[in-house]
Amino acid sequence: MTERIVVVGAALLDGGRLLAARRSAPPELAGRWELPGGKVEKGEAPEAALVRELREELGVEAETVERVPGEWPLRSPYVLQVWTARLRSGSPAAQPLQDHDALRWLTPDDVWDVDWLDQDVPAVRETLTRLPTETP
Repeated sequence: MTERIVVVGAALLDGGRLLAARRSAPPELAGRWELPGGKVEKGEAPEAALVRELREELGVEAETVERVPGEWPLRSPYVLQVWTARLRSGSPAAQPLQDHDALRWLTPDDVWDVDWLDQDVPAVRETLTRLPTETP
């Protein structure tokens, strides 16, 4: 049996908005949008991996808040787990540093205006249940 590999995604929330990142690579994913994140390294806690990945990919200092219920299959042996997260006080603004060429902060009303990767759609739907119904 193949050991599964966890990929963590961040539902990075700020003021009732969700951050989406547009992939620049690999070619088959380029141009589509995802929740930023990446693979959990051996011996690393998923929450620590997410904080590390957000620092590497977006240049931000973030903290996890809670795990979004569910787990979504990616190509074998990968599975996606998502945590809500927020920027730490004093964090630089998010920038597309690795694997992305654009970022968008989306309100609940415009979250479906981007072409999400298929595997992120159920996680985004679940995350929307955690957003306030009114944006501040």
